Amino acid sequence: MFTVAYVLGVTPGKWAGIWRERMPRHPLTLTQLSPAEAVAALLSGDADVALVRLPVDTERFSAIPLYVEKPVVVAPKDHVVEAVDSVELADLDDLLEGEWAEVVELVAANVGTAIMPQSVARALSRKDVVARPVLDAPETRVALVWPLDGTTPDIETFIGIVRGRTANSSR
Repeated sequence: MFTVAYVLGVTPGKWAGIWRERMPRHPLTLTQLSPAEAVAALLSGDADVALVRLPVDTERFSAIPLYVEKPVVVAPKDHVVEAVDSVELADLDDLLEGEWAEVVELVAANVGTAIMPQSVARALSRKDVVARPVLDAPETRVALVWPLDGTTPDIETFIGIVRGRTANSSR
């Protein structure tokens, strides 16, 4: 069994599908976890690899950056940001922080606004909130991560899959 932990907003389905085609006798399990739980799963051996947002502890983990996520502001429906295509940080006030699912609940209750990766906002979308790009907020990077001393042939295979290698490619 090969286990891939992933955090909210990351969609590993394509890579899991390729794994299943190439490794039909070697099951893959996807497990969505919080960022802290994903790191703990790697350390305990409950996950072989994780798809998480950087940074990670590079003294404990190997990491391959995969892609960049754009930041968005999530605001209550009928908030002033609904009328614009994008915003800048200076335009925003009442920014909330915390666990994203809880923050979106607060935003929906008109308590404030929040900045998060666009993929997270999509995963938590609801009819009573809107999301708009924030032009000058920092981007986040998603990476494939595994224990520094734990590279296995299965991990090498998964690395090849996420990097787009075909079944016949060599490293």
